[in-house]
Amino acid sequence: MSQSVCCIFGAFPPDDPPAIPDGAFVIAADGGYRTLRELGRKPDLSVGDFDSLGFTPEGPVVRHPVEKDDTDMLLAVREGLARGCTVFLLYGGVGGRLDHTIANLQTLLFLRRHGAHGFLIGGGMTATVITDEALRFPGPSPGTLSVFAFGGEARGVTLEGLYYPLSGYTLTSSFPLGVSNSFTGADALIRVENGSLLVLWDSAACRMEHFLPRKES
Repeated sequence: MSQSVCCIFGAFPPDDPPAIPDGAFVIAADGGYRTLRELGRKPDLSVGDFDSLGFTPEGPVVRHPVEKDDTDMLLAVREGLARGCTVFLLYGGVGGRLDHTIANLQTLLFLRRHGAHGFLIGGGMTATVITDEALRFPGPSPGTLSVFAFGGEARGVTLEGLYYPLSGYTLTSSFPLGVSNSFTGADALIRVENGSLLVLWDSAACRMEHFLPRKES
């Protein structure tokens, strides 16, 4: 099955105008519709209760009641998953209210547990969740990188090509050992054998194109 990309825009404006990959399915999550309009882009779908936006946007819309269990971002993620998307770029989900930022970080774990990879981009950082797998960064990469156990213990954590290496370590949610590591200029590897890691790095460290599906030649 070929991978497809979904770009979701939340209510908080992104740092810089993001590059939307060709062919991506673009969703506005509530106030993200305003952000996309300012970027001169119409979403393929708008989702939410639209309390932040203040009106129901034009175009294809999935409207939900204000009293609901899912955040608007998670509702948008569900729509992308239902359309077969496997790579999600989440913009406008960092900053503003801390509780919503935490909810969006948890959404990354939701995505991974549903067979997709998500990237939360904002505040100069990019975050993702990996589960029983590895994440690689080509050298030289600048800046810092942090890893945290997410959703339970993370066992068999190996960090290579970073200033502070690890080999087969068990990270827990009660001790932030993996915070503020640094790239060294070499290729970097982050691996977890059992469990999930929340990985955050300076957005300048690696272009998003490195993580997106590659077109077959």
